[in-house]
Amino acid sequence: MSTSTDGPRADADPQLAGTSQPTLPRLELGQLVSTPGALKLLMERGVSPISLLARHARGDWGQIPAEDARSNREALIQGFRVMSSYALPDGGVIWVITEADRSVTTCLLPSEY
Repeated sequence: MSTSTDGPRADADPQLAGTSQPTLPRLELGQLVSTPGALKLLMERGVSPISLLARHARGDWGQIPAEDARSNREALIQGFRVMSSYALPDGGVIWVITEADRSVTTCLLPSEY
C-alpha cells in the first residue's frame, strides 16, 4: 500500500518550481477540538496538537493511502470531509478530521472514531 505525506505543491519538488500547478483551496479548520485520549497521547509523546493541525491545514495529511490523499484533494474543492493520520514518535497514531461544513476539526485516536 502506498502512502502520501503531502498534497501537491510546486515547492516540494525543485523540478516543479516555476510551473503553473493548480493551488488547492485553503482548508478552514473551524472550531478545534480534541478527545481526552488524543490529548493524553500527544502529551505523553511530547507532540503539540497545533503542529498536527498546521500540517493538516496545509495539505500534509501524514501517513494515508494514496487513494485517501486523492479524496482529500477532491474534498478541498467539493467541500467534503478531510482526514489526516499522523504516526507519533515512540508509537501511536492521531487522526485529524475536518468536517465537510468546515465547522469543526477534531484530533482523536483511531479507536475513538
